[in-house]
Amino acid sequence: MKLLSDHRHDLVVQRTRIASQIRWYLHELDPDLVIPSRGLRRHCVVARLRKELDRFDGVVARLARNLLTKCGELNHQINPLEAELRKLVRDLPPSLLAIPGCGVQSAAVIIGETAGPIGSVQGRLRPLHRHRTRAGMVRRQQRQGPTQPRRQPGDELCPAHNRGHSGPRRGPGQAYLDRQRGRGKDTTAALRLLRRQLSDAVFTALRADQHAASAPRQAALAA
Repeated sequence: MKLLSDHRHDLVVQRTRIASQIRWYLHELDPDLVIPSRGLRRHCVVARLRKELDRFDGVVARLARNLLTKCGELNHQINPLEAELRKLVRDLPPSLLAIPGCGVQSAAVIIGETAGPIGSVQGRLRPLHRHRTRAGMVRRQQRQGPTQPRRQPGDELCPAHNRGHSGPRRGPGQAYLDRQRGRGKDTTAALRLLRRQLSDAVFTALRADQHAASAPRQAALAA
């Protein structure tokens, strides 16, 4: 899953860069040409734009055609990868998808970064404190000098780890931020507390899925 997720990410980065170039060229050719938001991910939009370019000659139009061809090729690679990841995620970590804001791609990244513990031969999920460390939720240990104020939990986070699955700030997350601000926390401190809550929610979901996956094996051993 990690290999597929990382490969998809690389392809999406390429497509995003190419899409920006395409929009720049098309704006230079015809400022009134409308391109829907995220439209270059769709085959029909790419085909329509290629037809629009038949009205133009010159270097800019030629470069735009070449980039549209590359964009279409990337779409043909990315879309099957997304379908494959969707099937894997729905089979492996269904509890992750129940977390508000956690979709297929986010769940795939989380499973890949946590080394795919669900259903593994080793069969053990890392303890909560190790999961927090990997997610960048653990404070760095620094000396407290006589003139330095004592740091509060979450003030200094370990920067070397992955906080990529800290989650969106909508719905319950936004309500949590509002409550923390109401208690006197600034935005930075409130966001750090939210990341920790989300990291713990992810850990709980992973553990629930691991227990569900290991239950049949344990029952068979007991029998």
